[in-house]
Amino acid sequence: MSIRVSKPSRVTTLVSLLALGVGLAAAEAQAQAKKELVMVPHASLRITDPIITTAFMSRNHGYMIYDTLFGVNDKMEVQPQMVDKYEVSADKLTYTFTLRDGLKFHDGAPVTSDDAIASLQRWGKADGMGIKLMSYTKEMTKVNDKTFQLVLKEPYGLVLASLGKPSSNVPFIMPKRLAETPHTQNVPEEIGSGPFRFVKGEFQPGLKVVYEKNPDYVPRKEAPSFMSGAKLAKVDRVVWNSIADPQTAMNALVKGEIDIWEQVSYDLLPEVKKAKDVVVADYGPLGMNYMMRMNWLQPPLDNVKVRQAIMHAVYQGDYLDAQIGDPSLYKICGAMFGCSTPLASEEGAVGTKKPDIAKAKKLLAESGYKGEKIVIMAPTDLQSIAQLPLVTAPALRAIGMNIDVQSMDWQTLVGRRAKMDPVDQGGWHIFHTAWGTADMMNPIANAGVRGLGKTGGFFGWTEDAEIEKLRDQYARETDPAKQKALAIAVQKRAYEMVNYVPLGEYFQPSAHRSNIKGILPSPAFLLWNVEKN
Repeated sequence: MSIRVSKPSRVTTLVSLLALGVGLAAAEAQAQAKKELVMVPHASLRITDPIITTAFMSRNHGYMIYDTLFGVNDKMEVQPQMVDKYEVSADKLTYTFTLRDGLKFHDGAPVTSDDAIASLQRWGKADGMGIKLMSYTKEMTKVNDKTFQLVLKEPYGLVLASLGKPSSNVPFIMPKRLAETPHTQNVPEEIGSGPFRFVKGEFQPGLKVVYEKNPDYVPRKEAPSFMSGAKLAKVDRVVWNSIADPQTAMNALVKGEIDIWEQVSYDLLPEVKKAKDVVVADYGPLGMNYMMRMNWLQPPLDNVKVRQAIMHAVYQGDYLDAQIGDPSLYKICGAMFGCSTPLASEEGAVGTKKPDIAKAKKLLAESGYKGEKIVIMAPTDLQSIAQLPLVTAPALRAIGMNIDVQSMDWQTLVGRRAKMDPVDQGGWHIFHTAWGTADMMNPIANAGVRGLGKTGGFFGWTEDAEIEKLRDQYARETDPAKQKALAIAVQKRAYEMVNYVPLGEYFQPSAHRSNIKGILPSPAFLLWNVEKN
């Protein structure tokens, strides 16, 4: 028996084709509705825990997925963020915090007081302001799931400033089970409660990071300002693609293959400014500061005269000319707490004029230096500081030092600088870095002046009881004039002992396609509130 198959009519065929067209159009519209923002960040991301490192890449990653109890606005005023309301007792010893409704981690669990307490305890073992706050803290106790108290041993004027700290290390809130990870170890999961979620399955360390919009995030009602107010994710996905070569990054931006280039290479800036449909702007109004950091644990830099010799051998202008070149984008600045801050001062400053080679050689001879090898770590993929080691090396060779420049990628350097071992076991003598002025605005925030040594000091492990005494006095003081006098005393002592060598202040332009709107000026590069039209 044969089966007759009838041919479809013209009407049926037309309806099918129309249906297919509508389906394809719907699928295309759905795909277009998924907005993806692609950025070339200033460096690659390998360390995903913003508490175990001060690296800005890890900090920026933290702002993508975590939230904070407080945040600062564009006037550097501390504002509630995850906190709905707070009270301070009459004796200034008890702070009571109540969390906002609707706070939920990316795994679906509600944010509780236990999470906040555990997160602050972990941060308080790693961060300079956190360490100081915890030294004044008697206890943190849970009142209920949404309310907890921080009880002080004695009044401390920087409680809210510490909890609203805008830059490394930021007191991000994570689940208690993750916050119980030792502060020296990377958390095993990247779970926050912030406006974006980390897409672990697409993470390629050092190459690619992917985030997706958190549909459960409940923003504040206030307008966004710096790290405060509404954190609105206005794109569905954010992709960080690391491109080490600046020329390649620029070409990708000009062709529209990427949306944002976080830090434009200074030598390509004139060309980028001429590009069609590209906007160049500086979203870091407080500026940045270069720093040379020495390892006090590593001979011969454990000798203050060797450190002083190095400081007198260098000149800020040489670094700024080599790294940036455009005088309109930098400033010679001897103020350790930033030239644009209320604590700005040039007291005790060295390196803001021409180097004193004769004095440097004299100090080196007095130190008993015997030609020991000095290891300088130099990053190959972080263009914003890549020239700094190349300025230091010849300057130190000129005063008779034996210099070994060892090249490595930035994330390797970030890991290696935590090593206290001898140089023949992976240790180091000198590295260079950059800090936002927001990280350095006072003696408590500024990690470089800290004198805590191995027990809470920044890499380099400067240890000085006198500077710690001055920092404590600053922390207790409430009178601005007396605070400034104490800050100046801290700065003079830090120059005397060479806690670090300031290498100048600078401003870092970013570039993006003209269809990108809403980037917020702030101490960190933030991607909430950003629209792609």
